[in-house]
Amino acid sequence: MSLPPQLLHTLENLKYQAKDAFWALSSCICQQSAKIKINGRTFKIVKVLGEGGFSFVYLAQDEHSGRQFALKKIRCPSGNEDVRQAMREVEAYRRFKHPNIIRILDSAVVQDPAGDGQIVYLFLPLYKKGNLQDAINANSINGTHFSEKEMLRLFKGTCEAVQAMHDYHAPLASRSNPHPSRENQSSAANFSSSRQKRNVQVDNGHSDVEDEDDEMFPQPEGDAEGGYSYHGPSSRSSSTPLISNQATLDDNVVFDGDEELSHIQQNGAQNGATSGETELVPYAHRDLKPGNVMIDDNGRPVLMDFGSAMKARVKIENRSQALLQQDIAAEQSTMAYRAPELFDVKTGVTIDEKVDIWSLGCTLFALAYSHSPFENTQTTEQGGSIAMAVMNGQYKHPASQYSQGLKELIDSMLVVDPQHRPGIHQVIEMTTKLLQRL
Repeated sequence: MSLPPQLLHTLENLKYQAKDAFWALSSCICQQSAKIKINGRTFKIVKVLGEGGFSFVYLAQDEHSGRQFALKKIRCPSGNEDVRQAMREVEAYRRFKHPNIIRILDSAVVQDPAGDGQIVYLFLPLYKKGNLQDAINANSINGTHFSEKEMLRLFKGTCEAVQAMHDYHAPLASRSNPHPSRENQSSAANFSSSRQKRNVQVDNGHSDVEDEDDEMFPQPEGDAEGGYSYHGPSSRSSSTPLISNQATLDDNVVFDGDEELSHIQQNGAQNGATSGETELVPYAHRDLKPGNVMIDDNGRPVLMDFGSAMKARVKIENRSQALLQQDIAAEQSTMAYRAPELFDVKTGVTIDEKVDIWSLGCTLFALAYSHSPFENTQTTEQGGSIAMAVMNGQYKHPASQYSQGLKELIDSMLVVDPQHRPGIHQVIEMTTKLLQRL
């Protein structure tokens, strides 16, 4: 008897989670630190920071300098399609340049030593203050709450990161080698053919093609901006990722590259090129929630986790496309923060960046009341349906000390019909006016 696909996926997921947990536990028991070597530098895996799906996030420490990073490990058991999906996250990190958007430090693809497909590694900055969900949890435990001013400051910074995505401009020159239009239609795992053409095989630590547009892995001496110093391509002496913990990974590595991203970086990356003509190509994050907003050492919000990001405007022409978008949303967008139009996708409509506005409304509600508007007693304890509550826009503001203006700001975003929701510019304008009154 064959098992349903969804159950198979769950069992496969549990399998890999168990493998990673056993690996981490055995390392502690045996007092042997797992290590990873990238670009000639060795990093010690200190502990697990988080997990989800086929990915784990570890605390990694540079053995030479002692600096620490967040290492995201994504298992890709199904081969190239899984790798493409993981590399879309890398693509997004490099596409959007903004102070409130996390920056990627390095990435690599290696063979799984256990023979279960491939593994994608992403090196990211470490935020010791955690994320907004951690702050919400701390408030719940301590019986405290955000001041309205602090909450709106964090929210506004998050909105500014989202604005960089919604206002993204791509160079018109990229049309000469565009991404296929099916990027948002066929599946979340599809990638541009241009990326496959530019993949660089690395063997014995030497790249066949020197890509001057790749961001270099940070060297230990640091700089004033964020503690990292980026050297030019000529300083990359070795590009071979290697893991050692009684096992060695395959030395064949694929580093990411993309012709469109290369062009964008050459012409200016923040919100489009600084020279030449551009066109508006809005992107949607599609999984905005407190857990995906880190807090840096200066208390600034930093948006992360772009695995669900895609071109925002998706025209739904038939039932097949509608069902596909529902499946993508169900897999990649957290239910309690997911826009109603993604639960029941209609034909003849265009899904757009307003899905993020709804999620921002849920996020601000959670900052104020410690939970999503659709995670209440009825839905979590009485068998109610989060999906039905979302699609009907059913929620209530708990009693609180917050202003009527804050409640109205939340309500303006949590409108079931996306056409009646404000755009990101309006949200920022309303938030700014509220802050000025405090």
